[in-house]
Amino acid sequence: MTAHPDSRTPRWAALAALVTSSLLLSACSSSGSGSSSGEGGRPKSGGTLTFAVSSDAGCVDPQQVGSNDTIYSLRQIVDSLTDQDPKTGKIVPWLAKSWEVSSDTTTFTFHLRSGVTFSDGSPLTAQVVKENFDAVPKLGALATLAQGYLSGVESTTAVDPLTVRVRFKQPNAQFLQATATHSLGIESSASVRRSPQEKCSKGVVGSGPFELNGYVQNQSITLARRAEYAWGSSLWTKQGAAYLDKLVFKVVPEAGVRTGSLQSGQVDAIGSVGRANEAALRGGAVNLQQRANPGVVFNLGLNNSRPLLKDAKVRQAILFAIDRQQIVDAVFPTGTEPATSILARTTPDHTDLGSDLAFDAARAKSLLDSAGWKADGDGVRVKDGKRLSLTVKWFANAATNQPALELIQQQLKAVGVEVVLKQLQIAQFSPTLQSGDFDAVWGNVTRADPDILRSSYSTRLANFYHLPAGPLDSALTQQAATTDAAKRKQLVAQAQQLIVRNAYAVPVVELQTQLGVAKKVHDLDFDASSRIQLHDTWIG
Repeated sequence: MTAHPDSRTPRWAALAALVTSSLLLSACSSSGSGSSSGEGGRPKSGGTLTFAVSSDAGCVDPQQVGSNDTIYSLRQIVDSLTDQDPKTGKIVPWLAKSWEVSSDTTTFTFHLRSGVTFSDGSPLTAQVVKENFDAVPKLGALATLAQGYLSGVESTTAVDPLTVRVRFKQPNAQFLQATATHSLGIESSASVRRSPQEKCSKGVVGSGPFELNGYVQNQSITLARRAEYAWGSSLWTKQGAAYLDKLVFKVVPEAGVRTGSLQSGQVDAIGSVGRANEAALRGGAVNLQQRANPGVVFNLGLNNSRPLLKDAKVRQAILFAIDRQQIVDAVFPTGTEPATSILARTTPDHTDLGSDLAFDAARAKSLLDSAGWKADGDGVRVKDGKRLSLTVKWFANAATNQPALELIQQQLKAVGVEVVLKQLQIAQFSPTLQSGDFDAVWGNVTRADPDILRSSYSTRLANFYHLPAGPLDSALTQQAATTDAAKRKQLVAQAQQLIVRNAYAVPVVELQTQLGVAKKVHDLDFDASSRIQLHDTWIG
């Protein structure tokens, strides 16, 4: 089945190879393949896959969730209009069998597959897609990613029962890739009509290969196979229903307990495998599968409106005081790379700004001196009777978060900056950003398109980090509009430079997703965003 943008769309011809092999890493594992682990044999149906994750976002609506641990399960519930090849970055058919994009990238017309149904039995129609795309912007800050993908939408029209047209006020080159994300996964009409809170607590109705069968907050998410499923992504090898009967995602915050559970066979796969647990898993009946996440790297997201952080010299001092390589070597899984920009190197149009992020404690101290911050008796600098102290809020959704931040705390203390660490539950991430009640937050955002910078840092959108309006806004707006691949690359490079050199955020380390997967589990694959797709997965 082939179907792609027509000859009027040079931008999408360029995007057919969004990411070259040098930029987008293919999945790898300790066994060499990473996707079809275990002893060979013919795939077979049946069985339950139990997957231990470290956290629960407190919500089971894919359109509202941004935490990888929860996306692992919710991705299986909803299908998207398109899919993205993790090896090439190419956008391929899924619910949409074909599409056209206008030459100015303002209008996207999708031709839907027939016969698709949601788990409540209702059919997929153009009207249902319209209802989804009309509703997402109304979620506002509850759906930061999804809202950003649809910002500037003028209208969504059901042209006929299986043709839907999305028109934007301005050129929007990023939108086709956005339709491949879980954030724009399509939900049934009944699901769309539920309140955001109801969708979070009770779940959504999707057309995916699995349906929600149970949710106990902070304990588990259970999914059941849909026997009638027959409209998978064109990237999948199996036609029809999934192999597995059931998926159980257990929330197990302790890394050591997850590791022990995998070794003992209590679970079949685990997320967030850290360096400390690698040795225990190697050599046994387990494969380690790794892939670097595209998008915004792990960083200190600074609240640029805070009195201390309005001063660019203070922000830049924090940036130079961090020894990224030391943090990678001490904390993160083997193969992890220190940040070389605000974007990970697996992101299209990543620019290497490693020299701008080089560790330089002397320069950090000099910047603080020139900003008037003087060393005090306990090593924390003081100015006008106030201590140079910042509170960093972090969330318990990765085993590496606390040790990484404790090292950052030590490194900043060495130049006279006090860091107070405050742990919050992952469900508090969005409310924290919305309230603005933070000096800095630790986190990352995954997306296989550089437009993630606009979603995160444009002052014309949510502007959670309270950046000042300026040249960055223009670069971010223009890169989303241009149909010229070379021009877009230039604008994305400019945006990365402005963010890094002004230290609006402090990039630290790329997120490398590392999973532990029992060798009896086959074809547990990463998608283009380094999350997982379980339709083709089988146990045997």
